[in-house]
This record gives sequence, C-alpha cells and structure tokens, in this order.
Amino acid sequence: GAQESEAGPREVVPSRDSRESRFRWRNDRTMASRAMKRAQGDALTRAAEEAFAGEDSSSSESENDVPARPANAFALLLGSDDDEDEEEEEEEREPEPQPEPLTPVKAKKSKKKKKKKAGGGGAPGSGAAGQTSPPSVPVSVLFNNVFPEGEIQSYKDDNLWRETSEEKRELERLEKNMYNEVRQCAEVHREVRKYIDNWVKPGMKLIDVCETLEDSVRQLIEARGLEAGIAFPTGCSQNHIAAHWTPNGGDTTVIDKDDVIKFDFGTQINGRIIDCAFTKTFNDMYDPLLEAVREATECGIKESGIDVRLCDIGEAIEEVMESHTVEIHGKEYEVKCCRNLNGHSIAPYQIHAGKSVPIVRGGDTTRMEEGEFYAIETFGSTGKGYVREDLECSHYMKNYDVGHVPLRLPRAKQLLGVIDRNFGTLAFCRRFLDRAGETKYLMALKNLCDNGIIQPYPPLVDVKGSYVAQYEHTIMLRPTCKEVLTRGDDY
Repeated sequence: GAQESEAGPREVVPSRDSRESRFRWRNDRTMASRAMKRAQGDALTRAAEEAFAGEDSSSSESENDVPARPANAFALLLGSDDDEDEEEEEEEREPEPQPEPLTPVKAKKSKKKKKKKAGGGGAPGSGAAGQTSPPSVPVSVLFNNVFPEGEIQSYKDDNLWRETSEEKRELERLEKNMYNEVRQCAEVHREVRKYIDNWVKPGMKLIDVCETLEDSVRQLIEARGLEAGIAFPTGCSQNHIAAHWTPNGGDTTVIDKDDVIKFDFGTQINGRIIDCAFTKTFNDMYDPLLEAVREATECGIKESGIDVRLCDIGEAIEEVMESHTVEIHGKEYEVKCCRNLNGHSIAPYQIHAGKSVPIVRGGDTTRMEEGEFYAIETFGSTGKGYVREDLECSHYMKNYDVGHVPLRLPRAKQLLGVIDRNFGTLAFCRRFLDRAGETKYLMALKNLCDNGIIQPYPPLVDVKGSYVAQYEHTIMLRPTCKEVLTRGDDY
C-alpha cells in the first residue's frame, strides 16, 4: 500500500488488439479525407478547363502581356502562397477596362447653317422650303414658331457700347416673345411679296391681285380677328399715284406693261405692325428710278438709330435721292423727293404713332429713342415732288385718341360697332367692309367721318404723267443694335 501511494497510479497499457483497431480507424478517416479532397480537386479542374476552353482561341497574347496560363489548371485554382501573391499583384495593376466597341453609324453630312433672310428652296416664288405657290402654309408650321431675325446693324459712335452691355442684353431677353411675333409678321411679308413679285403680270386686274395677296397673308399668319391678320389695306398705287390707293369693289383697273406700281401692305400680331413696300415694273427703262429710291431708303436706314435727330435722316435721304437722274421715254428727269411724304414711328395698333421721318432737309429735331419701331420709306418722283389728295377714297381708319361721340344715326352706330370688332384702330377699306358682310354703308361711313370718329385717307398723287417709286422697311431700335425686320434677299 505504501509503495502504491508513493509511485502514484499505475499507467494502463492498452492491449494489442485495441491499438490496431485505433490505427485502422485513424487510417480510414485519413483515406476518406484524401478521397474527398481529390474529388473536389477533380471537379475544380474540370470547371477550369471548361472555362478556358470557352475563351476565344483567336485572341493571342504577346510576350509582354500577362504571364502565360499554367499548364495544370488545378494548380492555378489551388495555387501556392507565391501564386496567391502574384495574383494579388496582378489584381492591383489590372489594366483599365476598355470601352465597348461602338456600332458603326453612317456619318451625316454637316450642313452649314445660313442666316435666314427671305428663304428659298420651296415652290417658285415662295419664301421658305415647303411653302406652296401661291403661299398657303402658315409660317408657324414651317418655322416651328421660332422665326429668323432680320438684318442686324450696329449703332454709330457713342452707342457702340450697347452691344456689350449686359444690362441691355437682359432688356432684350425680357422682350423675346414680342421680338418673335414681329419677326413672324416680317416672314409672312417676305413670303407673300416674293410670290406677288414673281406672279403679277400685265393684263391682270388689280383687284384680283390685291385679293390674292390679302388671302395669302391671312393664311400664312393664321388670321384671327384683331389678334393677328392684315394691318392695313393693300396699296397698289400706279404711276403718278404715290400712296393710299386700293381698288374698291367692282373696280376693273388692269395692269399695263408700262405701269410703275407701288405694292404697300402690312401684317400684324397683337398690334405689332410690319409696314413694308416695294415697286414693281415690267420695263427696264424704270430701273434707274427704282435704284435711286432704293438707295435713298437704305441711306435712311443706315442713318437711323437711338438719339439720332429725325431732321438729319431727312437731309441724308434727300442728298442721295436727288443725286440721280433718269431717262424715261427719251426724256431726262431729275429724281425728286416727295417732300410732303414721310416715314413714321409705329406703335401697337397705331400705324402712325406721332413721329415723322422726313425725306428732305429741314425737318423736326426730335430724336429717335430706344425700343421704338419705325417705317423708313422714301418716295422718288419725276414730277414736282409734291403730292395732293385726289381720286375716290378707299382707305379709312378710326382715330386713335377719339373718345365717346354721340351718334344720332342708328346705321352709323351699327357700322361703328362692326368697325370696332373687326378693325379697331387699324386701317381698313371698303372691300374689307364688303367682306364683313356690310352693304349700303356709304352714308353711315360719311356720318362717322363727319363726326371725327373715322378719318378718310384719299389717294395721294403727283402731277399726271409723272412716275413715283417707293421702297420701305420696318426697323426696330433694340437696346443693343438696330434690326431691319423686313430685310429679304429681294431688297
């Protein structure tokens, strides 16, 4: 007992059979583990070989590219520690992904955008591509309601700073919609006048020409009462008649091959009026007369600008106009300015807004101002250069500042209501009243004129046998520049 306590408990030695069974169990477990790893390795190898086999065999790797793939795919998948380090380094310096190849697209030819003036490329005589002949497609459709600006001219000397002034540019941005409306009116004018200039021929009745012109304007501008439409009757004054003549209903006047005809018509949207005119002839003999008047009008436009005195413009126009001489039917004439005809300022629904632009020296010293619209027009004559009222009246207009005037004649009251609804303070003619369905209105119209509500505008004529030519443009004195709204490729 004492020996047992000192030596401690005795070690139990397993039997031989017990050791062999334990060895076999451990050996079986090791073999099973190895078999499992071997099976997993085979599966990974097959997966790797299938992946490598699916790659594009046509793509070859250069010697400087990523190192060659190991022959043993299983070694690549399991890899040693060194292989893992190399893979980590390769991931760190992995090249940037290449962009996907773009599908080839057929290159489009770049078209140089040209400044739109009077257009072209449409029907003969039309002003824009896609326009018909005679014009009938609204310009809002052709231009998607964004209309080209007119010719831009810089101001002179002391006003050059306006072009770079941010304050003035901002003022223009605020008026963007209004600018677009007047440009739409100008585009309608360009397209209609281009058609008329090419279409009209000797032998035609002037009343047919006027109605064709006015119908085209109504279609192109999408006429809607006082909101948009014709600004005043079409003037088609012949020869010695300078202005304010249009055929009344039933007129049978026919165009002659030796006529000098002034076509003066206007368009308006929301009261913003475009007033523009040109002279049509069928004989080259009159070309020097037309050229003299055209040059004088261009001079007036060039001299116009903010803070310019109106009298200075008239002096410059007269100097240019009267430097010309013309020969007509074998007789030489000096071209004279019609000294009692003028250009004028334009306001909403007011064709003559108070300021007159003379075409001879000695006029008013009033100055032009920013934001104003002007009709710059000149008349050159082979006669006396002075016009007077004559012939049957066709043009009428309600006085802009007239107040309430008591009328005793019921028919006059009814006619005034028709005029207010259809024309307001815009000019009209007898044909317009006929078109509105009015009949037997001459007495009532005379009563309105006698009471000062309606102002008649009889034709203005020089001496009989003379020839008068006219050219006219509407300009806008923008804060930064001067815009000739009605400029076209014709004049």
